[in-house]
Amino acid sequence: MRNTLITAAVTASLVLTGTATASADEPVTITLSAEQVRFLCEKRLPKIEKRVDRLLTRINGDAEVRGSAEWLRARAGTEREAGRETSAQLLEERADRRLDRVDDLTRIKQWATDFGTDHCESK
Repeated sequence: MRNTLITAAVTASLVLTGTATASADEPVTITLSAEQVRFLCEKRLPKIEKRVDRLLTRINGDAEVRGSAEWLRARAGTEREAGRETSAQLLEERADRRLDRVDDLTRIKQWATDFGTDHCESK
């Protein structure tokens, strides 16, 4: 009962003050200042690009690259040979999840490249 009264009071105050929530269908425009764009171009984008490149290199590496999908599959094979099927299965699933991230990382890399082309190189 008390929670209902509090909820009703908060809702009434929001309506009276004119505060409303934005609909998910309405587009939102975000404007950046020149300083913010310069910060993104000089500081953040190089770090993002470097990190994405490093992760893609690691994930797509061969069995000698620690942390790569192939390295995890080789470890899974070793576990399977030792009779530890459960840990082998976990390593296989981990390798699959790691490979699933490649599309996301590629999309982030493309976004960073597009942002740099549109906003950094023209200034």
